Amino acid sequence: MDLKEHIRSIQDYPKKGILFRDITTLIKNEKAFKECIDQIIKRAEKFKFDKIAAIESRGFVFASAISYILGKPFIMLRKKNKLPAEVHSVDFQLEYGKATIEVHKDSFGKNDNVLIIDDLIATGGTAEAAAKLIEMSESKISAFIFVINLFDLGGSDNLQKKGYNVECLIDFPGH
Repeated sequence: MDLKEHIRSIQDYPKKGILFRDITTLIKNEKAFKECIDQIIKRAEKFKFDKIAAIESRGFVFASAISYILGKPFIMLRKKNKLPAEVHSVDFQLEYGKATIEVHKDSFGKNDNVLIIDDLIATGGTAEAAAKLIEMSESKISAFIFVINLFDLGGSDNLQKKGYNVECLIDFPGH
């Protein structure tokens, strides 16, 4: 199955000049969603990891299914002020502003190997912030897996240049 056929493209969302790649059409189709999960698992099996982390919020959709199937703990990387206990925080730049992501300080142990899953990589700012959060706990990044790679925005290449393993299921051009 070609997963690309199940991604809807929406012009000028969330602002003029952006071509938004919408995963809702993929996840509402049970066969396409199952195929996507199966493909992520196949790629994940290349790596040794103890925990799965996902970036809020669309990454949660995929990571929770993977966590359940593989029997691995699932850790949520959340937007600022969404977690109740002590957190590590990282500020980073988005294409259209600044943001902060956080994780509970007790989410990762020293030397945990972590697989990070998200729906899409563009410039890579959020993914790099996620890696910093995990590395604050002296854990290691096993790999990143993204459903969509906006290849011409360079995020996946930047992560690879920093020494991270990166897997992407679908390639699209950016805006």
